[in-house]
Amino acid sequence: MAKRIDQLDRKVARLERDLGIGVEMIAQFVRFWLTSTPPPPETERAALRRLGNDRYDAFIEALGRRLASGAKVNQEIREDIPAPVDQTGSTT
Repeated sequence: MAKRIDQLDRKVARLERDLGIGVEMIAQFVRFWLTSTPPPPETERAALRRLGNDRYDAFIEALGRRLASGAKVNQEIREDIPAPVDQTGSTT
């Protein structure tokens, strides 16, 4: 029973770490975007707001498809990054 609790504790710790990374990543992106993108002229804001709403709707649809497919970004990262090679030339 103690072994199972330890396993669950490690899984929860990994989930907390991954969630924290995700939150920091989004916060950093938003901060970067807001500090590097100038506001549009007043005359263009209504059109850009409509375009932004359309793009947001498309994003939400794409996100829904992605979540429904079961694909995960962390899986893609593991597939894109080659396994480390040790001194003998074998993967670790």
